[in-house]
Order: sequence, then structure tokens, then C-alpha cells
Amino acid sequence: MARTEPPASKPRVTRGTVYGAPGANPAPRKAKPRWGRIALLIGGLAAVIVLVVAGCGYAYVTNLDEKLHRTDAFSGLDDRPGKSVAGAQNILFLGSDSRDGADYDPKGSPKTGAAGKNERSDAIMVLHIPADHKKAYVISIPRDTYVSVPELDGHGGARAKINAAFSWGGIPLTVKTVENFTGVKIDHVVKIDFNGFKDMTNALGGVDVTVNKTVTDPRSKRTFKAGVNHLDGDAALDYVRQRYGLPNGDFDRVQRQQIFLRALMQKATDSGTLSNPVKLKSFLDASTKSLTVDNDFSLKDMALEFRGLRPGDISFITSPHKGSQTIDGQSVVVSDKEKAIGLWGAVEKDTVADWLAANPANNATKGR
Repeated sequence: MARTEPPASKPRVTRGTVYGAPGANPAPRKAKPRWGRIALLIGGLAAVIVLVVAGCGYAYVTNLDEKLHRTDAFSGLDDRPGKSVAGAQNILFLGSDSRDGADYDPKGSPKTGAAGKNERSDAIMVLHIPADHKKAYVISIPRDTYVSVPELDGHGGARAKINAAFSWGGIPLTVKTVENFTGVKIDHVVKIDFNGFKDMTNALGGVDVTVNKTVTDPRSKRTFKAGVNHLDGDAALDYVRQRYGLPNGDFDRVQRQQIFLRALMQKATDSGTLSNPVKLKSFLDASTKSLTVDNDFSLKDMALEFRGLRPGDISFITSPHKGSQTIDGQSVVVSDKEKAIGLWGAVEKDTVADWLAANPANNATKGR
């Protein structure tokens, strides 16, 4: 069952309204500019799923496994959630955002030597695969979700945006924070670096997405026209990281991530890619060289266990929230604790299909 967060100081609600409730439109948020590396997460998640669908040979998968960077993702972790259902898998995907300058401690002063160095996890998703391996659920946790970041090895120990955990304590503190927030045990971790995302998209010859209304990104100056847009690597990167110029800011960007991921997986798993060894190898090579995984993560095991999965078997969910509020002078996303407990409790019990029956997933194929 998901754990409730300790009470914070009474929030001041932006514009006097709580946005993001069912049926309501979330409010656009004003925040400092960031070059979000959300594309990294999309690429890494697609790579794992495409590899499973492709059914590549044992020798080739072994070769890809050997190219992965390894890390002790669970170092120093104790008092972790238990595992309720054998065979179900929860994989944490992190897209890292490298920045210039010092890390920050919970009080906002520079801190050196933190495990995350100059990075924050600008994209956080949990891939839940049920024990029967017939479906998969990608659950996005908004990066500005306000949570308790527990202390680990002298880092953390404060309430903050969830993406600060990576800067303060690297992957282990991020795992601990996500487990503390959700009450769900993380089995594996995949971190995606920036290099490789554009190569992945270009290896497929680009990806098509549908936009409802013409919009220009004021930062990149790129225009996405109403209708089908064919995106190469550079355009895809601009598409998934834009939030300025979109009516609902970061919330529209989350939907774009999910739309692009679905389109990328569909393109990568269509017959034209799977039957073309050169194109498939180019895509998977570009993907795996960008990944850092926990020491026990195995592409061979993934390919074997989840070989029946197809892109149409995947549903996209966002962890329930009440939209943007201002707390202690910063714009944050406030979790809807009651609804979040329902979702993450379903993940723990491996009953997400039942939860979705009452809470339809975001399976949009087009958007802003």
C-alpha cells in the first residue's frame, strides 16, 4: 500500500484554484527554464520493450547486455517494501538532466560530492509488468511532485520535489524516495543518458506524431503544425521537452512523452523494422549504449520473460495529483494521496487492470 506523506505547511494554491482533478484542466506553471531530458527516458523504455518484441537471438542479446553500464542501484538501502506477488516486475526508469553548477542540499546551499553530481532526474516512470506478463503499465511521476526525500548516507532528509533526490543521493536515494512515496518495491533501475536519443529516432527514419493545433515552441523556435508531423531526432527532442507555449505546461508535456513513446515503439516494432536486421541493429545499438542499469538487470531475461508483449498491450498512467500549487515559494505538483494510494496499492497487489477499469488510462495517440 502506498505510504502517506507527513503533513506540510498549508499550501497556497496557485491562482486560488486546485487544478488537475478529474475532468479539470491543470494550470500552466511558471518556472525557471530547464532543458528537460525526457527524451532519454522515452528512448530507454522503448529500447527495452522493442528488444522484447523483436525476439533477437541469444548471442546478440548477450552482446547488448555486455554494452550496458552497471551500477549498484540499491546500495545502502534497508527497510524496503516487501514483494506481494511473485513474478510481477517494477522497473524504475530515470531520465537524467545534467546541469552546470553545484548540487544542492535540502536547504538550498551548495553541496559537493553528492552521488548525483550535477544531475537531476527530470523524468521518472515506473514500468509495471504483471505476473502473467500479458500487459504492461507505464506510470509517470511528475518530476515536481512534492514528497518526503528520506535521508541516505548524509543526503536528503527533507521535503522537496521528487527529482531532487537524484541530485542529492544519486540512484540509491531516488529508489528509496520512490519506494517511500509509492510503497512499491523497485526490482530494477534503468537510467538513460542524453547521447543516443536522436540516433535512435534517426535509425528508424523518423517518427510520426499527430498534433491537434499548430503550436510554436518559444524556446527552440520550432513549429509543430496541426496534423501529422514527421520528426527526425532533433525535432523529436524538441517535441518531447517543450512545455512553454502549451496550454497546460508540464502536464501537456507528460502527455507528449506518452504519445511519442507509443509512436516510437510502434515504428520500431512494425514489420519494416523487425524484418530489417541493419535498421533493427542500428536502433538497438543506439539505445543500449545510453543505458545504465542495476547489477542484476538482464536484457536476456527480459527478452525471454516478456516475449509476448506488444505495443498495444501497454497502457500509460500518470500518478494522481491535484495539480500545481505554491509551497514555500516554489511551484510544485501536489499528489492526490487518496487516489495515489489506490493506484500504487494496485501495483503492489498486481491488480492494475482492475484499477484501470475504474480509472481509464491516457492512451491518446495525438495531442497538443
